Amino acid sequence: MSLTLLYVQTLNGLQLGVLLFLIAAGLTLVFGVMDFVNLAHGVQYMIGAYLAAMFTALTGNFFFGLALALPCALLFGLLLEFFIFRHLYARDHLDQVLATFGIILTLNQAVKVIWGAAPLSVPIPEIFSGSVVLMPGLLYPVWRLVIIASGLAIALLLGLLVTKTRIGMLVRAGATNAPMVSALGVDIGRLFMIVFGFGAMLAGFAGAMVAPILSVEPGMGDNLLILTFVVIVIGGIGSIRGAFIAALLVGLVDTLGRSFGPSILRAFLDPAAASQTGRALAPMLIYILMAAVLFFRPAGLFPAKK
Repeated sequence: MSLTLLYVQTLNGLQLGVLLFLIAAGLTLVFGVMDFVNLAHGVQYMIGAYLAAMFTALTGNFFFGLALALPCALLFGLLLEFFIFRHLYARDHLDQVLATFGIILTLNQAVKVIWGAAPLSVPIPEIFSGSVVLMPGLLYPVWRLVIIASGLAIALLLGLLVTKTRIGMLVRAGATNAPMVSALGVDIGRLFMIVFGFGAMLAGFAGAMVAPILSVEPGMGDNLLILTFVVIVIGGIGSIRGAFIAALLVGLVDTLGRSFGPSILRAFLDPAAASQTGRALAPMLIYILMAAVLFFRPAGLFPAKK
């Protein structure tokens, strides 16, 4: 097992973890505050990537494109909430699942109509286009470090927002007991809209940040949505701290498991069997982790306090 490969894959796991957190942060609050099952949250990630690609092409600068994409992602999320989602809050979870799944199908086809079915590419900003030497023999792309740093910075700011501000107090109270918050005179509808719009913007930011290193294509958020649900279950519904720790944990377990699972199994099995078993077992590791967490802590690692 190469020590250099271990460092690289650990950084890749951290990068995946912070992206999962940016998506999961808004979704766990939507679950916790609104008791709303939104399968279409991954679409916001995709829309953010497409908006970043479009505005970067129009302005010729990624950061100008990002500055335009974020408010558009926020506005798009608010429009979805106003015209569609708010009419589903009083419905049961099955209706919410079916409706939001329909939105996934509709928007995946819509981006094909608007931007085409072919994958789009976004150039990495020139200032961050190189690699940095982290240790002798280890080069790592600067942009991936930027993604990790920006995700950690947003996690810190979001934690301060939720724990130290009035709106954060209302969000935490709504996650604990939304009917009581409404009975105390808080406009719960406006609170729901703020939470939904902010969550959509965070998911859009995640999509915009990975656009320079991944293909921007229809359905790109569908696979990440599954991992996001795993993060929310492990961390605890409605908990920002839980979402952050669980996202990093899932990112590291998934990345390191896929990279080193076969190598570890070679200590117990012959090389052919270890390779085959490792490839089969690696995608299951995060679900095994989720099952273990639910066995010992059914509400998640850090559930919202009741």
